[in-house]
Amino acid sequence: MDCRGPPDVGKMLGGEEKEEDPDAAKKEEERQEALRQQEEERKAKYAKMEAERESMRQGIRDKYGLKKREEAEAEAAAAAEEPAAGSLTRTKKPVPTGCGDEEEEESIIDTVMKYLPGPLQDMLKK
Repeated sequence: MDCRGPPDVGKMLGGEEKEEDPDAAKKEEERQEALRQQEEERKAKYAKMEAERESMRQGIRDKYGLKKREEAEAEAAAAAEEPAAGSLTRTKKPVPTGCGDEEEEESIIDTVMKYLPGPLQDMLKK
């Protein structure tokens, strides 16, 4: 039994019969080459347009003293990483061991007494 059916069944189902065209390979190759050439022309056109836009952008940046977006973002990231001196939000440096331990034993009153004039110290001690 032949399961393919009669030769014209494919045509009845909407398919087409394949005819061997000796020039089909050559035509397909020419079509592919034309598509590649069109794509290259399109890319060249858009590269030229983008170059013109970039030169216009650079003119505006120069006129108003602006920086490129990438440069501005890089500087902002560097500024965020490097804390400002005297900033309230800067990271705390670890205190080495042994530093400041002696001062903890003194009270605030003793510290203030060191900076007062002699007669005033005597008066407060009594």
